[in-house]
Amino acid sequence: MAKVKYYYDSENLAYTKIKTRKRIKIGYAVLFLSASALFGFLVFILLINTPYFETPKDRLQAREIENLKLQYAILNKKMDGIDEVAEALEDRDNNIYRVYFNKTEIPDSIRKAGFRDQLRYKKLEGYNNSQLVLNTTKRIDKISKQLAIQSKSLDEILKLASTKKNLLSAIPAIQPVRNENLKRMASGFGYRTDPFTKVRKMHNGMDFTANTGSPVYATGDGVVERADAAASGFGNHVVIRHGFGYESLYAHLSKYNCRPGQHVKRGDVIGYVGSTGRSEGPHCHYEVHKDGKVVNPLNFYYGNISAAEYVAISQLANQENQSLD
Repeated sequence: MAKVKYYYDSENLAYTKIKTRKRIKIGYAVLFLSASALFGFLVFILLINTPYFETPKDRLQAREIENLKLQYAILNKKMDGIDEVAEALEDRDNNIYRVYFNKTEIPDSIRKAGFRDQLRYKKLEGYNNSQLVLNTTKRIDKISKQLAIQSKSLDEILKLASTKKNLLSAIPAIQPVRNENLKRMASGFGYRTDPFTKVRKMHNGMDFTANTGSPVYATGDGVVERADAAASGFGNHVVIRHGFGYESLYAHLSKYNCRPGQHVKRGDVIGYVGSTGRSEGPHCHYEVHKDGKVVNPLNFYYGNISAAEYVAISQLANQENQSLD
């Protein structure tokens, strides 16, 4: 039961009952309810933003987020190692491999360009950890592109290396007659006196004197184009087509040890020293042709002689003496 309140009326000298207007009562009630609602709302906001009042689901999500951050940190650490390996490989590629094969280096502006299409990452924006995910994704894309470019470059180098290997095998790089079978290097490339006419004329090869029957070796890999005596003056001779514009000729042989169309390797015995054709004595007349032009065979002897032997042969070859054919 509500308390009844009175006040003393000094004019009437009596206590009079205090009457509360209904409108004021309603105002008090509305004010109380509004204050209660505001207080409740503030308490609710405080509770949902206070970690001490997290729900089990909130705690689970928080752990998952922290775990993902840790995984991203580990991933970025691994990418640091990949970056170091990729940079070392790029450095070797530009400064060793591509230099060796005379290829232009690939600039960093191409190797590390990444992807310029910004819409590519649009779907990753707008989240609490968007920057972490965005930066990591861009880095992965950049590394992927670097590896794709490096892979393509190495494929090119591998192809060049294979061609280079074939080229090195094809070059006429050894003497056609071994040093132990040589009597002397009788005549070199250049103008020499003809043994029959005694006229000074161009001698297109080198003459190696040796006993009849001494082995004559293919000076580079190739295919025997001819093994006959049809060419004037050469007697029994062999021509090997090496590829890459190289061709070698071995003349005045006593007999053959190959046939046209046969594939030969450097160092294979293709015939034997003789004195057939226009010749003054047993020797092997040896020529090298590059792109259809005769060149000095002395420029290619690096496969089976020492530096001292090369100097000695060079001195003999440069003497303007009489040739043997």
